[in-house]
Amino acid sequence: MLANPDPAAKAVREARDLHVEPSHPAARLLAQLAHPDFALIRRDWRGTPKRLTSEIAVDAVREGLQVFHLSAAFGGWRAAIVDCADELNPNSANALLKMIEEPPERSLILIVSHRPGQVLATIRSRCRRLRLEPLTEDEIVSAVSGLGAPWSEAGHEAIAAAGRADGSVREALVRLAPESGAAGALIDEVVGALPRPDPRAVARLADAVSARAGDEAYLAFHRELYGWLATYARDVEPGSLRVEEIGGLWDRIRDAERETEALNLDRKLHILALIAEIAATAPGR
Repeated sequence: MLANPDPAAKAVREARDLHVEPSHPAARLLAQLAHPDFALIRRDWRGTPKRLTSEIAVDAVREGLQVFHLSAAFGGWRAAIVDCADELNPNSANALLKMIEEPPERSLILIVSHRPGQVLATIRSRCRRLRLEPLTEDEIVSAVSGLGAPWSEAGHEAIAAAGRADGSVREALVRLAPESGAAGALIDEVVGALPRPDPRAVARLADAVSARAGDEAYLAFHRELYGWLATYARDVEPGSLRVEEIGGLWDRIRDAERETEALNLDRKLHILALIAEIAATAPGR
């Protein structure tokens, strides 16, 4: 779209797919996040040591949406990607909503969401949904190997990581990182034994995610935890009170995760409290 501002151009009419050569000026500008008609809205990388913020701030949304307040530099469309809507706070979600309620002409906003049910209903109602399937294990291995050393040298480890990555290249890379190896095994052990895992494993996991290099393990644990909750909820009898209880548990875990990061609270106590609440809410199967 950005490479071909004129939809009636010959290149558009003869195109068989959406591929754009990496050498195209638009592709090079996008790769450098320097295209004047494009904005990427995501969590900031800040602090000392550097780490991702826990949510997308309202200022980041407003700054990104500025692209729609300016004339298109190349006379075509303007575009923005929100990655992802699950990480918007109430203020930043409302700032996004104001734009998509009355978008300017020739504008496109792509909103990524891993849990669309948690996105504001007023945002969902103004979007067209495109469901993307998770990558296969072979596709993940191919993507990891294509990144070059040291990832291309992972071999059988890459295949094993892909099998536990739930269709995500990022999750596979987290599991392959040397500092994540022990934590990854602990996450598998704890989540696999929910709702009542071994307290000793929980304590070791809490120590691992609270360490200086535990950021990725902390995020990975929550991704696995949400996956377990989704599977657990599907096994509960529809219409029962248990469904509401599990839904409430999901919300409390999400709120606690965000509060812990926003206020820089003790991650170890957060993990221990989560596991205790899960044990109290979700009966064993």
